[in-house]
Amino acid sequence: MAAARRLPGGPTSGWRRGQRTGARRKVRRLRGKMAAALALAAGLCVARRAVAVAGPRGAQVRGAAGVTDGNEVAKAQQTAPKGAAPTVFSRILDRSLPADILYEDQQCLVFRDVAPQAPVHFLVIPKKPIPRISQAEEEDQQLLGHLLLVAKKTAKAEGLGDGYRLVINDGKLGAQSVYHLHIHVLGGRQLQWPPG
Repeated sequence: MAAARRLPGGPTSGWRRGQRTGARRKVRRLRGKMAAALALAAGLCVARRAVAVAGPRGAQVRGAAGVTDGNEVAKAQQTAPKGAAPTVFSRILDRSLPADILYEDQQCLVFRDVAPQAPVHFLVIPKKPIPRISQAEEEDQQLLGHLLLVAKKTAKAEGLGDGYRLVINDGKLGAQSVYHLHIHVLGGRQLQWPPG
């Protein structure tokens, strides 16, 4: 039998035909821990493995990062607005937490979701700290309209010409887990109805 052939990647890549060395497994574990730490910093509940949850056809809701719908709802049930306490979004705004930023202007910031629910999933947030859409004031009308127009422009730039969905969660029963107003924009596949 021929000796195991090394695959491209250099002498320390850890790959042999049909095997992985311990070093490669450590790298995978480290990547998983880094993703979990980023998701935790973002205020998400992270499962060690993706778990299918009850829903339409047993669909995985937060499978990409191991965050399931059940965990997200549980997180929302436990989360309460903490007044002026910093949120994950305020940390993204002040650049103390990294994000894949798609657009920014004087009024808002747009970045990709850390646990996408569709091929394209980004968030549009105001720079003004409005905890919930139900707490927006009359003076916020121009800002709220601006957020929708920016969502439209970014969706177009992301190639969502065939359609997309805008979602705003509000409060505990609306499964809001970050108390900084944000609009989810999801697209890139056929979305189902009803969503909840």
